[in-house]
Amino acid sequence: MKLLPFALGVGVGYVLGARAGRERYEQLSRAYRRVADNPQVQAAAGVAQAKAGEAVHAAVNVAKEKVAPSSGPGQPQGHQPAAPGRSAGPGR
Repeated sequence: MKLLPFALGVGVGYVLGARAGRERYEQLSRAYRRVADNPQVQAAAGVAQAKAGEAVHAAVNVAKEKVAPSSGPGQPQGHQPAAPGRSAGPGR
């Protein structure tokens, strides 16, 4: 899966940095449009986008659960743990 971003980067770099001229640029541009307009490619992109959105949503939920204050059996409601390196007791 890491090959696709590399290949896209190479293609963009070639188009932007090539000395082949306008004709080669137009040829590459037409090839890109042909691929991008392909219904199978669009369907695959839609599926990938939906899965990425689901993954982001799941990651946000996991992060919220990890960050949310938990009230375990030994902690009173609303108790926040002490910052690292600080005492939670009255001797602060």
